[in-house]
Amino acid sequence: MEDLNLPKLDKPLTVLAVDDDTTNLLVVEKMLTPHDCIVRKATSGQEALDIVWNELPDVILLDVMMPGMNGFEVCRKLKGSQNTRLVPIIIVTALHEKEDRIKGIQAGCDDFITKPIDRLELIARVHALGQVKRLNDDLDHAEAVVLSLARAVEAKDTTTGDHCDRLIRLSRSFGSFLGLDEKAIRTLERASILHDVGKIGIPDSILLKPGKLTDDEWEIMRTHPVVGEEICHPLKSLTDVCPIIRHHHEKWNGMGYPDGLIGESIPYLARVFQILDAFDAMSTERPYKRAFSLAETVGTLREETEKGYWDPALIEKFIEFVEKNPEAAQHR
Repeated sequence: MEDLNLPKLDKPLTVLAVDDDTTNLLVVEKMLTPHDCIVRKATSGQEALDIVWNELPDVILLDVMMPGMNGFEVCRKLKGSQNTRLVPIIIVTALHEKEDRIKGIQAGCDDFITKPIDRLELIARVHALGQVKRLNDDLDHAEAVVLSLARAVEAKDTTTGDHCDRLIRLSRSFGSFLGLDEKAIRTLERASILHDVGKIGIPDSILLKPGKLTDDEWEIMRTHPVVGEEICHPLKSLTDVCPIIRHHHEKWNGMGYPDGLIGESIPYLARVFQILDAFDAMSTERPYKRAFSLAETVGTLREETEKGYWDPALIEKFIEFVEKNPEAAQHR
């Protein structure tokens, strides 16, 4: 580390260098290997994709001018995939035109290095982006722990069956019906797993009580949306999910909890999700009730909307959705 004051890494960075010129690959390897980097090499765009999809590197150095699939195309494919979009990509190019840099930005690259490569610049940029990748990995691990915690809560309550998985399927199909973008649909899918994570703080004597809850027990039960939000709030990756977690028990007329929000002050995705949650509860069998038919569920949703429970416009959209897609109401 004679040239740069680089922080010590727990383990070397894995760098994938992609260039159809093997000499250039050897030069990059020689530059990076002494500086806590393990360099893997690919000589074509397709070979690079095969490597990345098999095992994610920490950083990708991607040449632009390659036969077949060029660097811009490779970058666009990787950044367009949920599994690889967070891997940092440095475009390595001899191109100096502004249009080419714009192409790289549009493809989603994270940085540029111009040929001939400056050794110190290369090492510094690789380490900087490699550390960003490691931080993102840590956040992913933290999110995975919270998701596992939510699954544990679901498993504890044996009365709901595969409630979360059914909500995931409903979220995607109804979200697509509403014309929501992919980000919003993924937020609903995450909420499907995490909406009741706060029940981890509810005593089993209340959570699993077979009979009717007392008023005091209900007060405790109603704290779970706030507890759930507090659990998820530290994770920036769950920022969009937190309003759904907190507000999925609000009511259109302001009689819900925890904040008594009224009408459109309830976040839109929370209003979408609470309808899905109610639909699943009505249309599945529980120890205390039989599964309602689709007609009975639709009728009940309409009645509750008249009482002020649900967003009237969204309810009509949802009823239109299930009537046009009756298979969505089948729990398989």
